[in-house]
Amino acid sequence: MKSKASKVSLIRPGNTWPFILVTSLFFLWGLANNMTDTLLAAFKRIMSMSDFQTSWIQLAFYGSYFLLALPAAILIKKYTYKSGVLVGLGLFIIGALLFYPASITMVYGHFLAALFILAGGLSILETASNPYIIAMGPEETGTRRLNWAQSFNPIGSISGVLLSKFFILSHLNLSSAEQRAAMNAQELKAIQSEELTSVMGTYVGVAFLLIIIWLLVKFTKMPKASEEENNINLVPSLKRLLSNANYQWSVIAQFFYMGAQIGVWSYTIRYVMQELNLNEDDASTYYLASLILFAASRFVFTGLMKFFSPRSLLLISALGGGICTLLVIYGSGYLGVWALVAISGFMSLMFPTIYGLGMRRLGQDSKIGGSGLIMAILGGAVLTAVQGQISDITQNINLSFYMPLFCFVVVAAYAVIQRKLEAV
Repeated sequence: MKSKASKVSLIRPGNTWPFILVTSLFFLWGLANNMTDTLLAAFKRIMSMSDFQTSWIQLAFYGSYFLLALPAAILIKKYTYKSGVLVGLGLFIIGALLFYPASITMVYGHFLAALFILAGGLSILETASNPYIIAMGPEETGTRRLNWAQSFNPIGSISGVLLSKFFILSHLNLSSAEQRAAMNAQELKAIQSEELTSVMGTYVGVAFLLIIIWLLVKFTKMPKASEEENNINLVPSLKRLLSNANYQWSVIAQFFYMGAQIGVWSYTIRYVMQELNLNEDDASTYYLASLILFAASRFVFTGLMKFFSPRSLLLISALGGGICTLLVIYGSGYLGVWALVAISGFMSLMFPTIYGLGMRRLGQDSKIGGSGLIMAILGGAVLTAVQGQISDITQNINLSFYMPLFCFVVVAAYAVIQRKLEAV
């Protein structure tokens, strides 16, 4: 009887299939996010770029997240969560298909434009899906329910890295930047065209899978999951949110967490290449190990939430991530590499937990509030670019991990003060 009550309290009766369908979206944007992370290593090789130049990939990607999150919230508040999901999937499909003309022009800016559109779709999907999951059951189990749905996000991440490993990174020509500079224009263009075709084929293939998901959502009766009116009332909502101390701090914590996550993952392949003297394809195996640990830890932490408070687990995770980051900075060889992999285990709890804690007691402001927590994903673009600059300036990628270290300190601070903030 206790088990049955637990199941009823997690998801409202009648919401099981919609819950499964929306949870599948977490898999899909995990796949896209981590395919993008591997593009930094790919474009560094293909176009002989610096770390800062490749960080423009994350700037385009997460900058789009920032710009589209609030319009997405307005869209779903005016219409429905389902409308937001359909629009988000539509832009995701268009962005993935645009990799085809970009591979023909072979212009870096065209790939960035395709990524910007694709990420805009992901921003709308996340803005709609995260609060939608929370709304599919009692508020008391909202954070645990979101952690459960988010557990499928790293499975998508693993799939994205596998796609990149076998269809993008393994097809890179191993000529160095110096060797490419010595080639004639025709020879270099032929190599780059072959490499970019591999990039394009992977993204276009994903687009066809997305079309199937779009059709499933379109023809499924989805719950409204909200009794609030469709009036926007943006200014009053923003005023209430800006006066909510817990919400403000959750956005700050999310911004810095995303800086840590994207910074760690974006430069994992580069760090492993340096410490173990491997190429991109072989180094990506360690990135894949990070994501497997991330996925497994997400399920473990979700289970632990039955016994420990989310804020306590968040503090433990932030401290563990910080200690591992110190080992990355000051360690070397396998010690540094495995510490880098271990960081992902601690990070797995953070995004959904910060999101769930920040969304508490927002009521009618949940949709607009959710957009702010998605806009905080901009931290993945801004702070990753800063990390890239540190690496270029110091010529030492180890030192660049001071950026994620600082981010974990901010997350730990939020975990310590969250209870008092919520009581204000």
